[in-house]
Amino acid sequence: MITRNFFLFLSQNNFVKKRAMKWGPKLGAKQVIAGETIQEAMETVEKLNKQGLVCTVDHLGEFVYSREEAIESADHCIRALDAIAETGVNCNLSLKLTSLGLDVDRNLCRDNMLRILETAKKHNNFVRIDMEDYSHLEETLDILQELRQSFDNVGTVIQSYLFRAEEDVRNLKGINLRLVKGAYKESPEVAYQKQEDVDRNYLNIIKVHLLNGSYTAIASHDHRIIEEVKTFTKENGISKDQFEFQMLYGFRTELQKQIADEGFTMRIYVPFGEDWYGYFMRRLAERPQNVRFALQGLFSK
Repeated sequence: MITRNFFLFLSQNNFVKKRAMKWGPKLGAKQVIAGETIQEAMETVEKLNKQGLVCTVDHLGEFVYSREEAIESADHCIRALDAIAETGVNCNLSLKLTSLGLDVDRNLCRDNMLRILETAKKHNNFVRIDMEDYSHLEETLDILQELRQSFDNVGTVIQSYLFRAEEDVRNLKGINLRLVKGAYKESPEVAYQKQEDVDRNYLNIIKVHLLNGSYTAIASHDHRIIEEVKTFTKENGISKDQFEFQMLYGFRTELQKQIADEGFTMRIYVPFGEDWYGYFMRRLAERPQNVRFALQGLFSK
């Protein structure tokens, strides 16, 4: 049986990556990636907006190792924000700090973020810092707190498979957070290994953040989680304006539309760019059902 660990291994394997990139569309990546260019991403977002769905775009790329690459990645984020403003689509921006040079120079990364947030503020837009693996967690939260001294249009992501998730959520009261289960392989010393423990903690941190009066983005394709959140918010008098649901582009599209039709904010995470490989492998790792995208792509004409 193909396992989660197998795909997580492939997501970090450069040998396989180099070969896979040559025939990426045949892997089914095109079904979950909104093209390679900003223009293609905007066209996808516009179509989703017409269905009553709002979006966040993410220019794929992580673990850059030079100042030039980091600056180029930041410039790409700025161009994406400008494109969102020019096209008038309902969309914000997601990004990874490693793509902005976190592993090269912390100050470089911070300065890139400041440039991006200045542009987002000019356009009255919001930027989400995606959470990466555990080794980057502390630096990500430290930079977030530093940025929030000057900007309120920035938030981040907390992963429920980490033991420290509830403490982090409480410390980030009042900040717009995307809450997720988690997509990396982490040590038993820092993370739950059983799915039921991850799910239980996920619902816990959602309720904690909502009851704190903080804006909460519930990023899940699990209909059971979604229904429980709907019930919880109704029973506790929590306005639909205080939270949103989020899903990945290309997954559970009928459920996405259903949630939007019920009057909830449904935001679609729309990735684009040439460096799609790591993202795609993690999606295959998350749920065995996702493997069908790859198989359909391989055997399609």
